[in-house]
Formats: sequence, structure tokens, C-alpha cells
Amino acid sequence: MTACSKERRVKDGDTIKAHYTGNFEDGTQFATSYGNEPVEFVIGSGTFIPGFEIGFIGMAVGEKKSVTIPPLEGYGDIHQELIATIPRAVFPDSVPVDSGMQFEMQRPDGTPFTVLITGAKDDSVMVDANHPLAGKTLVFELELVEIK
Repeated sequence: MTACSKERRVKDGDTIKAHYTGNFEDGTQFATSYGNEPVEFVIGSGTFIPGFEIGFIGMAVGEKKSVTIPPLEGYGDIHQELIATIPRAVFPDSVPVDSGMQFEMQRPDGTPFTVLITGAKDDSVMVDANHPLAGKTLVFELELVEIK
């Protein structure tokens, strides 16, 4: 039996503390926990996307690794039904509407959701309610800090 085999390893249901850096496939960074306290969560709780949480399973404290997460284990595929053109009149005239802006809107039942403006004309606005990371393969650098 090696010393490594005696080390505690992360399993489903464990509470852990960890650091991470999230990158797109081209290496562009979109998120990091470094510079802040490590994130703390329960593996399998759904606090983070499935591929992220699963990535820690089997790791020992101090270990670092890279995981590549396809869309279905991340933020899902792009759903065309969440992309629409709506009347400009939905937005007050006093509110500028330009590509790249995000707005919180409400479903008929009152629950909020965020849309990204992807284009605007005088009488219409193109919106996308998909998660900004939907359809993307993500690469996370993981570092396990603690198993509680």
C-alpha cells in the first residue's frame, strides 16, 4: 500500500474548499477564485455545474488538475427557442438598447430571467436568454484546498 492510497480522496457528498480558474478552449479566462477565499460547497449539491463538481471526485488535498467540460456537463446547449426578436416598445424610450447589454425581464408568472441584447433596430430588439456560457466547452484548472 503506497502513501498516496492512504490519503483521503474527494467523494460525492463531501464538503470541500477549492480554487479554480475557468477558461474557454482558446485559453481566454472567464472566471477565477484566486484572489478571494476558496469556494466551499458539497460535491453533488448542484451548487456548480455538474462537470465542475465531478472534476473534484478522487482528488486529494493539494492536488491540482485540469478538466475539460463539454456543454452538456456545463451550461447546456444553445436553445434556439430562447433567441427572439421583440418590439423595441418593450423597453422604455429613456433606456438605451445596444448589443452586448443585459436586461432582467419577467416571465408571465413573475419569475425573473436575464436576456442579452444581440442586436437592435429602430422598431425591434434581438434578445438571447441562453446562459452566456451555453454551447461552450469550458476548461477548468482545479486546486483542492480542503476536504471537511
